[in-house]
Amino acid sequence: MKIEKVDIYNAKSGKFVTTLYGLKTTSTILDVKKYVQLQKSVLHPERQEVRLEQKGKGLKEEETLEKLGIKSEDKLYVKDLGPQIGWKTVFFAEYAGPMLLYLWIYQRPWLFYGDKGDSAPVSLCTHIAAGCWTFHYVKRLLETQFVHRFSHGTMPVFNLFKNCTYYWGFTAYVAYHVNHPLFTAPSDFQVYSALAIFLVCELGNFSIHIALRNLRPPGSKERKIPYPDSNPLTQLFSAVSCPNYTYEVGSWLAFTVMTQCLP
Repeated sequence: MKIEKVDIYNAKSGKFVTTLYGLKTTSTILDVKKYVQLQKSVLHPERQEVRLEQKGKGLKEEETLEKLGIKSEDKLYVKDLGPQIGWKTVFFAEYAGPMLLYLWIYQRPWLFYGDKGDSAPVSLCTHIAAGCWTFHYVKRLLETQFVHRFSHGTMPVFNLFKNCTYYWGFTAYVAYHVNHPLFTAPSDFQVYSALAIFLVCELGNFSIHIALRNLRPPGSKERKIPYPDSNPLTQLFSAVSCPNYTYEVGSWLAFTVMTQCLP
């Protein structure tokens, strides 16, 4: 069944944008986005958010016009999300930057510590911390490439600068203190105990990411309710909503105890 016409308005200004003809009741919101792009080439589907109301929430791309109750002469609102960038690109920038920046500060450059910064002895704890930091971000980079399945291909390009400022800025803050010539390491027992917890939490985080990946078939946006599997580290699904973040918090609490450094 055809829908003769649907008017499209700008969700921000409320102004008329275009009229779509030839839609069907079985057409999806993704189809609407493609039709809009035909009229406004700059608005590719990933850049659009379609709404039923001007200040409503975005509609899922797979929803049909019939399911949403949209009829001929109805209105839809489109929000321009701005220039987009691939999620993988964002993740690579977020994770490669902290790894390289930390390792640079680990070398005690004169910019941070002066000319005499590299003459003071480096504690074993500082070396272990650099190894843990590198391990964490190498793991994240590998997961981005080989594990994660993204429901959206892109995100607003502004988020790249916002997220990198956060990741890179806090990396410099942490690395400056842990690698400082005046850094005092805690006891070996504290370092090795915290290191063990850090490694278990990193492995747990990886296990949860694998379990979540297995819930989404390749090329789909399917979302299933996760449950523990044969891996004992996934049993945390029975206790909390987002065990990957529970393990993430555990990793950084362990890193904090290991280095005895609050940042």
